[in-house]
Amino acid sequence: MTSAIPPNTPEPEPEPEPGPSTGPGPGTGTGPQVRATTLVRHAKLWLVPTILCALVSLLLSLLYMGGILSPNDHLDELPIALVNEDQGGPLPGQRENLGKQITDEIVSVGSSRTTIDWHRLDLAAAQDAMASGKVFGALVVPKDFTASVAALTTNRATVRPTLTVLTNPGLGSLGSSLASQINQSAAHQASLTIGKQLATTTAVPTTRLLLTDPVAITTRIGHPIGRHSGLGLTAFYYTLLLVLGGFIGGNLVNAGVDTALGYADSELGPWHTRHPTVPISRTQTLVLKMLMTAGIALLTTTLVMVATIAILGMDADHIPMLWIFSYCATVAVGLGVQAINAAFGGIGQLVSMFIFIALALPSSGATVPLEATPAFYRFLGIFEPMHQLSSGVRSILYFDARADAGLARGWIMIAVGTVLALAFGFAMTHYYDRRGLRRLTPQPE
Repeated sequence: MTSAIPPNTPEPEPEPEPGPSTGPGPGTGTGPQVRATTLVRHAKLWLVPTILCALVSLLLSLLYMGGILSPNDHLDELPIALVNEDQGGPLPGQRENLGKQITDEIVSVGSSRTTIDWHRLDLAAAQDAMASGKVFGALVVPKDFTASVAALTTNRATVRPTLTVLTNPGLGSLGSSLASQINQSAAHQASLTIGKQLATTTAVPTTRLLLTDPVAITTRIGHPIGRHSGLGLTAFYYTLLLVLGGFIGGNLVNAGVDTALGYADSELGPWHTRHPTVPISRTQTLVLKMLMTAGIALLTTTLVMVATIAILGMDADHIPMLWIFSYCATVAVGLGVQAINAAFGGIGQLVSMFIFIALALPSSGATVPLEATPAFYRFLGIFEPMHQLSSGVRSILYFDARADAGLARGWIMIAVGTVLALAFGFAMTHYYDRRGLRRLTPQPE
């Protein structure tokens, strides 16, 4: 039988056993091509990405949703000011005026629980506490409160007794709203208690009905912020821009330098290039990446401020201070990303994503107060960068750049984060270099 293979034609090589480790990939033109339908049946190819995707999805869901689902159930020592300015004398048969009775009752009820941390202050101290972001609001008993209540049982009443609830929107709309609800509830309960006392002083049914809830409750802003402040959320979103700028910028610099030095391939659409490998140690590579990160942050920080303030019109004072703080915050995050990538290699981006994004966002305290989150998030807030940076930005934007409003802590944590990034990154690269753990064998040109 005549062979189907022409004379002098080499016998075809058998097709290699398909698998994830099969030679050159599709499109190289240097070997047999493997079809995706063949590779997709290999369990080992699925194993690592499946496990990582599942873990990331599960952890992100638990982290993000776990901190916001039930803030009222997790209240723990939410700071609120309690102000008694009542100067009236006690009502007949009582030893203290109503202002003293109300505030004592509120504090005694609060002392049996840890949900509210009532700060008994005078009005000036309460306003200063709101101006420095130390309290989420205030409940104020006015000077004429007892006198106005006493007048209700006579024909001299001209105004309804009033308790005032002050809000602090600079601490975020949710935190301010929580404090306002708590203050209104406490004021309403005080009104009902007073109504029971007054109802015994008259036998007229109509009058007794009107005295059941005699106290009016007014709500006003205790420490106003600008109209273009996102109801107190611009500090959070601006901080998020800084963190993302450092995180994304650091990873872009990391990938760009590795590509330029020949330690990673470059693909743009169908075009693939590989530069000659530059012989450089891990430590010197990290120095280069960190210098570039700090340099590029000058541009990105400036553009963030131009976009948010100049173009969009975000309310912002102390602009030079805001720029310096923003730049240092972005650099600190970028250096941390470079240190983590240098230490962990390919999974460095995932590790830094959890440190600077996944764990940082729900523990920032900028949207949901840390006092209204589970204990785990309050623990993260001690050291996670988003909380420290948002406190500093909030101080600059809303609280006149006061050091005691979070700015001092923000600067301290930027310094600590920068030192830790430098120490950890260079310690790891120096260790790898001493062990002779080169990244790749240099490729000839």
